[in-house]
Order: sequence, then C-alpha cells, then structure tokens
Amino acid sequence: MARILLTLVLALLLAAPVAAQQADNAPAPDRSATGGAQTLEDILARQRGEKIDDSFRRDATGDPDSAAGIAGQLGTLGGASDAEVWRALRYGTADVTVSAGGAPARVLVQNGGMTWLKWREGPLRTYGGWLLLGTIGALALFFLLRGRIRIDGARTGHTVTRFKAVERFAHWLLAGSFIVLALTGLVVLFGRLYLAPYIGKEANAALLVWSKWVHNNIAWAFMLGLVMVFAMWVVHNLPNRTDLVWIRQFGGIVGKKHPPAKKFNAGQKLIFWSVILLGGSISVSGLSLLFPFELPLFAKTFTVLNDIGVPGWFGYDPLPVMLAPHEEMQYAQLWHAIVSFVLMAIIIAHIYIGSIGMEGAFDAMGSGEVDEAWAHQHHSIWLEEVQEAKAKPSKSPPPGATPAE
Repeated sequence: MARILLTLVLALLLAAPVAAQQADNAPAPDRSATGGAQTLEDILARQRGEKIDDSFRRDATGDPDSAAGIAGQLGTLGGASDAEVWRALRYGTADVTVSAGGAPARVLVQNGGMTWLKWREGPLRTYGGWLLLGTIGALALFFLLRGRIRIDGARTGHTVTRFKAVERFAHWLLAGSFIVLALTGLVVLFGRLYLAPYIGKEANAALLVWSKWVHNNIAWAFMLGLVMVFAMWVVHNLPNRTDLVWIRQFGGIVGKKHPPAKKFNAGQKLIFWSVILLGGSISVSGLSLLFPFELPLFAKTFTVLNDIGVPGWFGYDPLPVMLAPHEEMQYAQLWHAIVSFVLMAIIIAHIYIGSIGMEGAFDAMGSGEVDEAWAHQHHSIWLEEVQEAKAKPSKSPPPGATPAE
C-alpha cells in the first residue's frame, strides 16, 4: 500500500503519474530444498502481506533452446513446462502472437490486477473519504469559531463590475462540470458499498451506468472551462509582492486586518493554480482512460524519473519501466482518483469562502457586481485601478460634440 502511494506522489514532481517500489533488503530464503521453487516461508510471508522477491518465479520460465531433440534419448527435457509457460504469461515475458488487438490482446494473465483492486477498495476509499469528511468538518469548526467574514461598516450602495459575463460563464462551466464529475465519480467508487444495500443492486447498477456515461461526456465541458479560465486569468494570477503581505496577515480570514490585493489575492491565486495544475493532471489521466491503451503515461515517466535518480533519493529501487497496457490503465485510474480527491477538498474550501464564509463574495460570480465597500476591504489595489481607469477622459469625443477650430 505504502509502495503504491509513494509511487503516485513521486509522479506529481513531473505533473504525470509515477509509481515506486519499496526496496527489499531482507536476505533471500534458502530454496535449495525445493529445487528453487517457493518455500513455506514464501507462502507465509505473502499471507502476512510482506513483500518478497519473486524473481525466483518470474525468471523460471524454462529454456526451450537447450531442450533435447524430440528424437533424442531425453525427449524434450529442458523445455518450458506448462507451469513455466503460465508463469511467463503472468509476468508478461511470454512470446505471444495475436492476429488482432495489438499489445493489450497479448496479455493473457495480468499480475497486478489484484493489487490494483485491493488498493482501490481499501486505501483509496478510506483515505479519500476521510479527506473529504475531514475538510468539511474542519470548515464547520472554523465557521463556529470565526463566524462569517462581514463587510466592515455599511454598504455604499455603489457597485463595481468584478467579473464580466464571459468570465462568469467560464467559471460556472468549470465549476458546474467539476461538481457533476465529482458526484458521479464518488457514486462509481462508493456506490456498491454504500448505495446498493439501500436502493438495491439493480438500481445501483443502473445508477452506475448512468454516472459513467455522464462522467465521460461532462469531462469535455470541464476541459473547455479549464482552458478558458486559464486564458483569461493567468496574467492576474502571477505572484507579486503584495501576496507576501496578504500571507503575513492571513488574508484577513484570521484576525481583523484587510491586506491590500489586486484582482486576485494570494489565496485565490493558490486556488487558481491548484485548479489549473491538478485539473490539468486529472484531464490528462482522464483522456488516457477515455481512450484506453492509446495514451500510456507511466512507463515513460518512470524512465525519466529513473534517469534523474528520484527513487534513490527516497531509498527506493528503480521504478518499473516494462508495464503491461492494463497496468498503465490501473495506474491512470488510481492517479485520476487520488488527484481528484485532493482537488475536491480544495474546491470544498473554495465553495465555503465564496458562499457562507464571506459576506458579499458570491455577488462577484453571481451578478458580477460587488459593492465598493467589499471591493475596498478585500481588493483595494484593484478597486483603485478600476476607479482610475473610469476617471481618465475618453480619447474619442462624446456623441454630438463639435471639434474646436
């Protein structure tokens, strides 16, 4: 479990999925009594969940080239036995030829399938579920302690345009599609465990089929919204010195100070880059899953990390670079889900601040107009820039004006 988790965390360094293998320094057991086959200690270690070096089986696939001739005294002794053939199939080393289907069709036995399934049903569900529940619980506690962030004094009654219609469209396209993706993804992951006992297996199966169809198609809206938001706001989300002041004063969220900020403060910039980077990674792994076996991501990433030496920094063996097509899909699914859980937790916090957490914040993406008192309190530099732009005289003469002679 820890081996796979660290593998996926390492991949974030290159914005692509990565896996790791834990080093096993334990001495190999003596297998002379079994002729090199597995021993009772191997079986017991596997039952205890310990990692064992299975190269003694992986490499024991026979040697047909050294077999005696069919007419010889020993017949075909020395060739590959049935057990050795199936072992080679299991570890992907058998020379298999298929008439159609390409590389995926040559995989008859896939050794990592059960590992993926156990990880998906165990740590992924457990840690992912607790991350979301923990985030909601922490925000509820913060609300009880801090309360809603109010506008100091009374509203002025004068508003300023915070976001244009096209900006709000891009935001709600991205936000709405992500919420649908999150809900349908959670149904697929948790439905059999938490929904089927109450609504029945048939209803749950129908819900899962519907969720999968919606999830696959709404993904395109999410990617479009991601591109639009990045194109419109990337310039405003570049770090600057005012962000340091905002961070030192905790953005006014903790305490009563109201640090100056431009159109986006440091907290909003953190949200922006989280959405862009994590959302981009989710999109790439999602495309790999939408077009299975067409966009392999991990083997190439593992090769790059091995060349750099990243696994060795953490005391791990080199990452596997020979992956079956099915393993690529399994790693893609795990990476897709893990990054999605992290982004869901971030978006829950974003939704909190933009709704009940801060007075007047929803107006920015609701009507697009915010009260000047709110703007001065949370984005004073931006408000000054907007007011200065309005105060500048227009270069073109007003309608009906006659040029001076």
